[in-house]
Amino acid sequence: MRIRTEFPYETTHEDVRIPLPGGTSQAEGPGGGTRLYARIWRPVTEEPVPALLEYLPYRLTDWTAPRDRQRHPWYAGHGYASVRVDVRGHGNSEGLPGDEYDAVELADGVAVVHWLAEQPWCTGKVGMFGISWGGFNALQIAALAPEPLKAIVTVCSTDDRYDNDVHYMGGSVLAVDMHAWAATMLAFACRPPDPLHVGEEWRELWLRRLEAVDPLIHTWLAHQTRDDYWKHGSVCEDYGAIRAAVLAVGGWHDPYRDTVLRLVEHLPQDRVRGIIGPWSHQYPDRGLPPGPAIGFLQETLRWWDHHLKDADNDVMAEPLLRSWISASHPPATVYEELPGRWVTDPSWPSPNVTPVTYAFQGEPVVVHSPQQTGLDAGRFFPFGNDSDLPPDQREEDALGACFDFVVPEDGEPIEILGRPRVSLTLTTPAPTGQVIARLCDVAPDGSSTLVTRGAMNFSSRYGRDRVVEAQVGESASFVLDLNGIGHTFPPGHRVRLAVSSAYWPWIWPQPDAAGFTLSPTTSSLTLPVRRRTTTDAVEWQPPEQSEPLGVVTPATLEEPRPERLVVRDVAKGEWRLEVDPRYGGTRVYPDGLEFTEDALETYTIAENDPLSARTHSTWTIRLHRPDLSWDVTIDSRSEITCDADAFLTSNEVVCKEGGEVLFHRTWEKSIPRTAG
Repeated sequence: MRIRTEFPYETTHEDVRIPLPGGTSQAEGPGGGTRLYARIWRPVTEEPVPALLEYLPYRLTDWTAPRDRQRHPWYAGHGYASVRVDVRGHGNSEGLPGDEYDAVELADGVAVVHWLAEQPWCTGKVGMFGISWGGFNALQIAALAPEPLKAIVTVCSTDDRYDNDVHYMGGSVLAVDMHAWAATMLAFACRPPDPLHVGEEWRELWLRRLEAVDPLIHTWLAHQTRDDYWKHGSVCEDYGAIRAAVLAVGGWHDPYRDTVLRLVEHLPQDRVRGIIGPWSHQYPDRGLPPGPAIGFLQETLRWWDHHLKDADNDVMAEPLLRSWISASHPPATVYEELPGRWVTDPSWPSPNVTPVTYAFQGEPVVVHSPQQTGLDAGRFFPFGNDSDLPPDQREEDALGACFDFVVPEDGEPIEILGRPRVSLTLTTPAPTGQVIARLCDVAPDGSSTLVTRGAMNFSSRYGRDRVVEAQVGESASFVLDLNGIGHTFPPGHRVRLAVSSAYWPWIWPQPDAAGFTLSPTTSSLTLPVRRRTTTDAVEWQPPEQSEPLGVVTPATLEEPRPERLVVRDVAKGEWRLEVDPRYGGTRVYPDGLEFTEDALETYTIAENDPLSARTHSTWTIRLHRPDLSWDVTIDSRSEITCDADAFLTSNEVVCKEGGEVLFHRTWEKSIPRTAG
């Protein structure tokens, strides 16, 4: 990593409050109207410059401050006003927190784009960039097409909020992140404004915020099919609404990578380019596992220069899609760098990729996986931690049915790029259930490396927008696309498709959970096989960032708990997965803020009882400014259980100031099981 200290421009920065037009009682701050808190880095120049906007709720003065410091000053040093804004109701912004990507949030974002374009230091041209929530907002605001927004860079984001986000997978409740992210956002939404930045009104803002908080899990579980709620903000509903140029970026270890493939397929080629690397849910320049990292800031600078400064560079002469194809590698939960190579494709679907179908063989097989199947799935959102990725899959493979295809020793490697497709003929003994398919690379020593996977809720067989129960006792075809991947199966290895009827805690089990009978002779696997090309020269500059913020992580005497711990109660037949998400722990900021957070997620299930599924999460966040005698703590607890007819949710928040309880609230809710 190269740390850049000298730039073409000297830079300056300031914190400002951006006024929003109009105002309602829901929107207003204590003084009337609503102002969003922003930090603006600008080059020192008399000439107006384009503006770049990153817009999300994750607290620019603390939580994302280290990451912001890596890139916003860098852009300013290269001649852009780089702006970081907190969504209303979060950080030091006024207003009340709402649902993710709701209409108010997106309208605010459009207003901010116009405000930036109208500033005397701005040329009137605006770009947006961001990862995850910020990437979502960039894409969704681009679909609203504010005139000043000319280009975006969207990283690890989705175009489909129902089928490619943290809530549902294949029509089933995504238990692991439906729960974990709702619990995280409950704790996050309860964090107070910082008196260093907002002054004495911090408490009033905080109390108003707390009174408005409602657990997002209530809304998410209330919409178990792809209805209008999920269509809102899903740009796949109308790709033609996007007028800005789109650079879509993802990683094969990020759950949103298929969005890149869809965007380069559906947007006009003169306005889109895609990059998919080996990365997790991180910016590609940060150097977090798995690598290799690239000079992402330099690559985006080319994008901004062309679309916001009319530079005559060759960024749009790049291939439509640049992808990383991993070489075969042994299973591990973390890789500093993966072996592999970059390839290029001029269009998508690519003329270099051909579907190749492998037919199954054998007698019908009954698949009735124990409920703990899936404990070795790894983290839904890998962040570069030591236990994020799936370990050896042999134990998982043994809990379902496996179909192997040998890559001949004297043959060519099989290189795939895209979404494998699985067609299965199943006979179901119950009207509800799920099927999960995993593609694995099996080495000669028997080790099994997970390549990609997919799932289907029986009720979503005819579409995610409806519920159609399976016909008991009748054979039917179930076709599911696995998540996209770039991977090479070498000679002597086996391509394995493993099929199971359970996948906890990723997939919340159906009440029946009776499995199915699979007929191999009418089932198949289709791989997107890519021919090896000789014109795949892809060059990246080394990663580069501006100077780090200087956050200190103090040493503690406590022994760190495991990131992922599996506990089996043999007598009860119960399995428990404990996950420490490790977002940041304790850190001390240069301005004196002491920020501490601790979270633990627990997923419990009995091996023969789908109704025993239980998720539990606890969060503790403390913000302490010794110089201001400011000390606040947020404790939250979230839980989901179920019976045959309903999901049962329980949430609690306790907020303290100086050790005294300032706010305490609990929520208990029963939500009917309609599909998930």
